[in-house]
Amino acid sequence: MHFPYNLSAKRGKRNTKLYNLSDFAKYMNQIDTYFRLLLSEISNFAAEIKQSVNNKRYKGMKIKRRWIILMTMTALFAIAGLVAGEPSFECDWSVVSAADVAWLITATIFVLMMTPGLSFFYGGMVGAKNVISTMLQSFIAMGLISVLWVVVGFSLCFGDDIGGVIGNPSTFLMFQNVGGEVYTTPAGNVLGGATIPLALFALFQMKFAIITPSLITGSFAERVRFSAYMFFMMFFFFIIYCPLAHMTWHPEGLFMRWGVVDFAGGIVVHASSGIAALAGAIFLGRRSTEKSEPANIPFVLLGAAMLWLGWFGFNAGSSLHADGQAVKAFLNTNTASATAMMTWIFFDCLRGRKPSAMGAAVGCVVGLVAITPSAGYVTVGQSIFIAFVITLICNVAVYWRSRSSIDDALDVFPTHGTGGIFGTVLTGVFIQEGLIAGTMDGFVIFLYHLLAIVIVFAYTFAMSWLGYKLIDHLIPMRVSPYSEKVGLDFSQHDEHYGLAHIGERELAEYEEHLKGKL
Repeated sequence: MHFPYNLSAKRGKRNTKLYNLSDFAKYMNQIDTYFRLLLSEISNFAAEIKQSVNNKRYKGMKIKRRWIILMTMTALFAIAGLVAGEPSFECDWSVVSAADVAWLITATIFVLMMTPGLSFFYGGMVGAKNVISTMLQSFIAMGLISVLWVVVGFSLCFGDDIGGVIGNPSTFLMFQNVGGEVYTTPAGNVLGGATIPLALFALFQMKFAIITPSLITGSFAERVRFSAYMFFMMFFFFIIYCPLAHMTWHPEGLFMRWGVVDFAGGIVVHASSGIAALAGAIFLGRRSTEKSEPANIPFVLLGAAMLWLGWFGFNAGSSLHADGQAVKAFLNTNTASATAMMTWIFFDCLRGRKPSAMGAAVGCVVGLVAITPSAGYVTVGQSIFIAFVITLICNVAVYWRSRSSIDDALDVFPTHGTGGIFGTVLTGVFIQEGLIAGTMDGFVIFLYHLLAIVIVFAYTFAMSWLGYKLIDHLIPMRVSPYSEKVGLDFSQHDEHYGLAHIGERELAEYEEHLKGKL
C-alpha cells in the first residue's frame, strides 16, 4: 500500500505527485480489506474463547452451597442496614480533643496498611504457584472482618460487660450508638479514649481485628482451601478474638480487672493468632509437595517495611491520645524493631549462616511483636533488652520448628506466637506495677500475666482445633494433592503469578482430577 506523501523526502516536503480518483478508490478498497480481515480474526478469536469456556472444567459444575450461604448472609446484612438507626456524629468539643482525633485517624490508617503489608510479607515467602492465594488470604480479611465488625463484632468486644468475658451483642448492634459521643458503660467507666468519639475508637479497633486472622494464614500456606478458610476466619473472630479482646481491653474485662497489661495486642493479636496457627499447622498436616524457594524476596522486604511503618500506628496509636505515652510507644517500637533485626542477622552469622534479606525482614517483625504488649510502659533501654532476648528465643524456636514434623509454613507460631507470649511475660516483669516493683502486689501482677497466658493458650488452641474440625466436616479444609501440586493460585482462583512454574503434566493431572469430580 502506498501513500500520497513521500516519507523519505527531506524536511518533510510533500510529494508533488497528484493522485486521481481511481487511485484514491484503490487505497480505500485496500483499507476496507484490511479492516474486514481484522474483524474476521477478532470474531474467530472470540469463537475460540467461547468454545474453550464451554469445554472447560466449569461446565457441569454446580454452585457450591458454601457460596450461597455467604451471599445470603451478606444480603441479610444489607437488608438489616436499612432499618438500623444512625447515631449523632456531633462532637462535644469541650470533651473531644481535636489533636487526639487527628492522631487516631492517622494511626487507624497506619494500622490498616499493615494488612496489605502482611500480604506482601507472606506472599513473597511462598512458592511462585501460591503467591496470589497467600496474599488474598490476608487481603480478604479487610472485607469480611470489616462487615462483621460493624454488624456485631464491635459489640461483642466492647459492648456492655457480660461476666467479664464477652460484650452484650445488642449494645452496638449494626453500629447503633456508635457516633461522635464518648461512651460511658453502665458501671461508669469510659469506653476507649475519653477525648475521642466512640466511632473513631471502633474504627481503630477494627483494624486490629482485621489483621489478627490474617496472621494465621502463614501456618497453612500452600494447602488450605480458600472457602474453608473464610469460614474459619469467622469462627476465629467470634469464638476466640472477641472474648479475648473483651477480657483484655474492656474496662470491666476479666484480664483487665486482674491487672494484666496488653498495651497493643501481645495477647489479643499475636499470641492468639500464633496459637491458632500452631493448631492449624498440626491439623492440616505437612505439605505434600517439596518446599519451594521464596517467589519474591523484594516482596518480603516491602511487606516488612509496610509493617514497620504501620506498627507506629499500631503501638503509638494505642495510647488513644496525642501525648507523651504515644511518643514513648513510638520510640520503643522503632528501637525494638531495629535491635531485633540486627540481633537476628548477627545470631544467624554466629551459627554459620550468611546475613540475608529474609533474616533482616523476619527479625524486624519479631522485634515489633516483642515490644507490642509493653510499648507504652517500658523505658527505651528495657525495649532494647526485651527485643534482644525475645529475638534469640524466636530464632531458636524457628530452628526447632524446622527440625520437627510440624509444617508451620511461614513460622507464624515461632515468631508471632512465641514473641507475643514472651513479650507478655516480660511485660509482667517490667511494668512499674509488675515484678520489677519488688513488692508482693507486683509479684501477684506478674503471676496474673502468667495465668492469662496459660488461659489464652489452652482456650485458643482448643477452640481453634474445634473450629478446624467442625469446618473440615462441612468443607474440606485442605485442598486435594492435585490442587496443591498445581498451586493454589490456579486451582483456587484461576489466576497465576508464575504460570511458567506449572508443568504440562501437572496441569493434565489436575484436569483429569476435576473431570473425575463431575
